[in-house]
Amino acid sequence: MTRPHSPRILTVLARWLLGTGLVTWRYLWETTPLYRGGECRGDETDLPPQLPPEAVDSQVQLAQDGWGPLFHRLFRVNIADADIDPARLVAWVCSDFGRFVPSEVVDIHTGELRDHGLDVGDELLVEMPGPWNGPVRVVHRDAGRLHLVTLRGHMEAGQVQFRSREDGGLLVFEIELWACPAGRLVHLLYSHLRLAKEIQLNMWVRFCLSAVATSGGRLADGVHIRTRWLESPGTAPVRPSAGGPGEPNGSRERRRRDDR
Repeated sequence: MTRPHSPRILTVLARWLLGTGLVTWRYLWETTPLYRGGECRGDETDLPPQLPPEAVDSQVQLAQDGWGPLFHRLFRVNIADADIDPARLVAWVCSDFGRFVPSEVVDIHTGELRDHGLDVGDELLVEMPGPWNGPVRVVHRDAGRLHLVTLRGHMEAGQVQFRSREDGGLLVFEIELWACPAGRLVHLLYSHLRLAKEIQLNMWVRFCLSAVATSGGRLADGVHIRTRWLESPGTAPVRPSAGGPGEPNGSRERRRRDDR
C-alpha cells in the first residue's frame, strides 16, 4: 500500500534532482570572478563570537556541539553605485530572506514576522531536500548586522552573520560563518568529500550576488572568499569579545587587516 506521504517524498526527490542539477549547471557556467584565496590554519581570532547566556538554550547547536574541525569562512562583495545604504540592505535581508537564496533548491519558512522583519528570538527554517534542512534563530540584529545561531537538526553547528557597511565610497556586504559539521556524515561530506562545502559555497555566493542586485549597484571586483580552520573549537583559548554584543573575537581589527 502506498504511504500517504509518498507524493511528498517524490516531490522532494524530484526537486532535489532538478534543482541540484540546475544549481550545478549555473555554478559551472558562473562568470563572476571568485577569489577563493585558499585555506589556512586559523588561531584564536577564528573562534566564534560569544553569545549572551540568555540566547542559549537546549535547542541551540553551538560549534562545540559539532563534529570535526571548525571552519571560519568569510564571503565579501564590494558594490559600486548602490542605490541604498548599508542599513537598508540589512533591512531587506531581514524582511525578505528568501529573495537572497537559490530558490531552485531552498525554501525559507518563518513564523509571523513583525513589520521590520527578523528580530531577536525569531526562528527560520532553511529547507533543502534530503538531510540539508537548517533551523536557525536570530540572536542579534542592529542597523548593520543580522546574527544567527544554528538549532538542533541543522547540518552544521555554529553561527552566521550578515553585515553591510560603507568603505571608500563602496557598499560592502559580508557573510561570516563559524561552524563545525553537526555529525559524522556531514563531516564526511564537508571535510573529506567536500560536497556539502561546495554546496554551501554556491549558496553563499548566490546570496552575495543577490545582495548586489538588491542594492541596485554593480559588483566591483568579484566575490572574495576566505577560509580558515581549527582542528576543533577547543584547540584555542576563548578570549573576551573585543566588540559589541555578538561581535566576533577581534573581528574589527581583523576586518581592518583584510581590507588593506
